Amino acid sequence: MLNLWWFLTSYVRSVVKWFLRKTTGLCELQRICYGEVSGAPRILAVERSLNLSKSPQLKKLVSHLNDISDNLRLKGSNEREILTGAVSTVLLVKKINPRIHFQFVKNFSKCVEQIWGYRQLIAEIESLRTVSFDSENAEHEEKLLKLWKALMPDDKLASRICKQWQDIGFQGEDPKTDFRGMGILGLENLLFFATEYEAAARHVLSHSHHPAFGYCFAIVGINLTSMALQLVRSGDAKTYFYNNSKCLPSIRLFHQFYSFLFYEFDRYWLECEPADIMEFSSIRTKFENNIRNSLMDPRTVYKINIWIDTV
Repeated sequence: MLNLWWFLTSYVRSVVKWFLRKTTGLCELQRICYGEVSGAPRILAVERSLNLSKSPQLKKLVSHLNDISDNLRLKGSNEREILTGAVSTVLLVKKINPRIHFQFVKNFSKCVEQIWGYRQLIAEIESLRTVSFDSENAEHEEKLLKLWKALMPDDKLASRICKQWQDIGFQGEDPKTDFRGMGILGLENLLFFATEYEAAARHVLSHSHHPAFGYCFAIVGINLTSMALQLVRSGDAKTYFYNNSKCLPSIRLFHQFYSFLFYEFDRYWLECEPADIMEFSSIRTKFENNIRNSLMDPRTVYKINIWIDTV
């Protein structure tokens, strides 16, 4: 039954595309690049069109770009060459005159950059996640101590391993054990939030010490790293990245996405007024569902200019 449905929808789509090509003189990619709003609406539509294309040349192109981005090769001097080559292939296959349709070239180039930049970002994030925190690594240790200083500037650590780490929400005396699931990615997320949005991070930390609704700041933060990663992996976060990235999506944009999630989760947690920390799982699930629902609207734009509520 599913195969029949797929065949029918594919056939109808092909007929509609043929009809519109004949009546407008434009291929589907041109109609999208000229007719869709810039940002996520246009990029998502181009992505869908390329993935559904039956053209052998375009299928080969998509596979080639997937391989490049999965292996982190869409960067530096290669980036412009790869993007130009991809656009040239589409112009040739679709028989589009770039001198007449120069606006299409510009719009389509941007879409290609975002689509495969996002895919490459997933690979970059995953590579950070697989790097375990190493207390023998001076760079890792420096980042950890920088996190403490950013969150607790007026308190000096008694020693590298001590109970003070629990003041910023780690479970024991040595934070390294809490990074096992998300690796160095969890630390870099926390550090970015604490340094780039210093006032907001300390404000959230103060909420984590609430006598009735408190929680472990660092542990929740690492858990939200996992949430952010899942949203990126699933593609739900494409709306955010496609609407906010002005060039090739970067790890910095992922850190900003994470910071937004942390700040909003803290606000949602307090609104829920949980009886105890045992409600964390259910509240986290509801929060994640709310985020996924908001990201379903391709016009959604999250503003990262975090400001402080008076609580």
